[in-house]
Amino acid sequence: MSATVRRVEYYYLVVEDRPGEAYQLLAHLASAQVNLLAFNALPLGTDKTQLMIFPEDPARLRRDTSPSAPQLTGPQHAFLIQGDDELGALVDLHRRLSEASINVACATGVTDGRGGFGYILYVRQEDFERAARVLGV
Repeated sequence: MSATVRRVEYYYLVVEDRPGEAYQLLAHLASAQVNLLAFNALPLGTDKTQLMIFPEDPARLRRDTSPSAPQLTGPQHAFLIQGDDELGALVDLHRRLSEASINVACATGVTDGRGGFGYILYVRQEDFERAARVLGV
């Protein structure tokens, strides 16, 4: 199976870097029935963390107007790539972006332990549409 590439929206929240912050966000999303495709936490210096959520249904997330709803920034855009975990699975994607002079700003990947992988790829927002064309989505 070749890799599938799709556009995804993500939202983020900057929080104090302390225990329980990710839990609070994830618990709220679960209670609001917001299913996630991915979640990422990125340290920002020594005292802040950026929590990034990738909702399966962004419209459901936007409908959450409860008083306890987190104040998220977004949407931002990234690519979610999934496929068979094989040697060099990401080489062709990166080659195409490189040949188009599109820089990968950030990426996170993981194997699922059952022969598949997931990969989130970020490019500069001003390069997103061009990267989408290069990647065929």
